[in-house]
Amino acid sequence: MSHKLEIDSVNKSFGRNRVLTDIYLKCETGDIVGLLGSNGSGKSTLLKILFGVEDAEQKFIRIDGKIFEHPYKTPDEIAYLPQDPCIPGNISIYAAAKLYLRDDKKIKAFFDDPALYLLQNRKVSQLSGGEVRYAEIKLLLNIDVKFVLLDEPFNGLSPINIEFVKEMIVKSAPHKGIILTDHDYRNVLDVANKRYILSDGGLRTIRDRDDLAFLGYMSEETANRLIF
Repeated sequence: MSHKLEIDSVNKSFGRNRVLTDIYLKCETGDIVGLLGSNGSGKSTLLKILFGVEDAEQKFIRIDGKIFEHPYKTPDEIAYLPQDPCIPGNISIYAAAKLYLRDDKKIKAFFDDPALYLLQNRKVSQLSGGEVRYAEIKLLLNIDVKFVLLDEPFNGLSPINIEFVKEMIVKSAPHKGIILTDHDYRNVLDVANKRYILSDGGLRTIRDRDDLAFLGYMSEETANRLIF
């Protein structure tokens, strides 16, 4: 079944600094929406507003046509990976999998993974930042929600786990909509089938690599080296 997430007319300021101006964004089942932008452009803020944990002067959030003020309060709608760790440090990875997945087959499949199998009885606080990040992403992509928001998912991951995560994102997309942002634009561009950039408070569609240079996100020389 296909689902649609929309956020419309978003206006957000911090003091006198207007960060987001009349933002509209749509994500449907099967979409991998990549958000790019310079530091401070509002990428994380937009994801927090969309999840419902950040207020805005104005916003309208709709899932399948129904308006939500705080989507995170409604089960099975949306999941969010913040930049900071979200799994309690005092529980084991196995306990976290039981808490998030609640299904023996899913838990077994979760640990059928060379990056996680030997870690299942260790507490989250005993793991490296990259190990925790990898586990968090895999958990969120495997829970039963319609949409997943990933803020800086590749941060701290080893090169091989970055490739595993990109594969997981692509494999999850037929069943849910995914919105992600990351400073490493190459990883975002690799997986996204819809691409946008936040610039000067507005959201603009990236149609090709020339747009990245035109909007000041990177030099023409760098853009010309991209495989788009």
